[in-house]
Amino acid sequence: MDNPERARILQGMTQASDILIVGGGLNGPALALALAQTGHSVTVIDALAEKVRKNAAFDGRAYALALASQRLLDAIGVWDRVAEHAQPMLEIKVTDGHAGAGPSPFFMHFDHAEIEEGPMGYMVEDRHLRRAFLDAMAEEPSITQLSGKTVVSQRVDTNKVTVTLDDNATLDGSVLVGCDGRRSGTASRSGIKRTGWDYGQTALVCAIEHELPHHGIAHQFFMPPGPLAILPLTVYRSSIVWSERTEAAQKINALPEEGYLQVLRPRFGDFLGDIRLAGDRFTYPLNLTIANSFISDRMALVGDAAHGMHPIAGQGLNAGLRDVGALAEVLTLAGRRGEDSGSLMVLERYQEWRRFDTASLAMATDVFNKLFSNDNPLLRLGRDIGMGLVGSMPGLRRGFVREAAGLTGDLPKLLQGRPI
Repeated sequence: MDNPERARILQGMTQASDILIVGGGLNGPALALALAQTGHSVTVIDALAEKVRKNAAFDGRAYALALASQRLLDAIGVWDRVAEHAQPMLEIKVTDGHAGAGPSPFFMHFDHAEIEEGPMGYMVEDRHLRRAFLDAMAEEPSITQLSGKTVVSQRVDTNKVTVTLDDNATLDGSVLVGCDGRRSGTASRSGIKRTGWDYGQTALVCAIEHELPHHGIAHQFFMPPGPLAILPLTVYRSSIVWSERTEAAQKINALPEEGYLQVLRPRFGDFLGDIRLAGDRFTYPLNLTIANSFISDRMALVGDAAHGMHPIAGQGLNAGLRDVGALAEVLTLAGRRGEDSGSLMVLERYQEWRRFDTASLAMATDVFNKLFSNDNPLLRLGRDIGMGLVGSMPGLRRGFVREAAGLTGDLPKLLQGRPI
């Protein structure tokens, strides 16, 4: 917040905004900026203190932004703030094999030159994205940021939704949006249950420095315990998302740095020369979890609050930004028509737009993970032949490249780079 007195002023008072957003990670701020551009007043509530959210220390976390997601960031005024820190993804190589044994001779290779629009996407570190969102929101007068605040209750009336914070302040809005993750309090307070299952896998996430240039190439190496993604960052660095069986992952993460690298090196190979860790290490349990409904009375869910899936295709944030573009467009067009933006009739348009696409993506990542995370010789033969066929057919390759770039399907205007 710009004014430290504002939190004290708000205590015991009711403040009104058009839209209330719970969650200040990435999707919440993106939605706030998209809505502010179309004349909405927005309040973003986040449990973390702003100094924690704005910490610029390198910790290795990064995101693969599809080209369509980059267009949305450009449209809402964020891309120019992170462009100098972004690494274009020019190629993707997908292989199958065993740790230490090298990849299968059958593989898929996708090159951005097969489409006209440019790079398939960009790798951007978490720290740069978060700071850019916070700075952009601070410059937008119609956005109020409340950091270090938790929503403890929410109530829906005929023409508004009211939330109560942990300091007893209350906020009114026409629509409440939950951008508060897989364990969304916004969803649970609305009585929305979730469907999903655990994969028995844990993602080991870190960044590495390497001797040789990566040339903007992203690698996905499928092994029986789970996939290893090597994603290019700026300079001689790459981001690692490495899936293992949960018990093995816990043991690996508990190793000292050199022991961790000794386990990683046979999986990684030597194509980038010697490697060493850069930044912190993280682990994330992997599961599939989808909200049974993306909407309720005057409430909508966005991002992981609506759908959390396996990171096998790196589509988590991209799917969330599609939600952002769709919801911003639905609410804005409804307002221009004089409709009540918080009505179920309006919010149902958002759910219809996003639910099938999300379910299809979740199913695809689930099937892909089960197909590749095993050592069944018949399945290995089938998937290797399949990869070889895709790699040899230009039409199929181009389709996969466009899919990776986020250019397929019914895209919201912001993901096309167009204003709402």
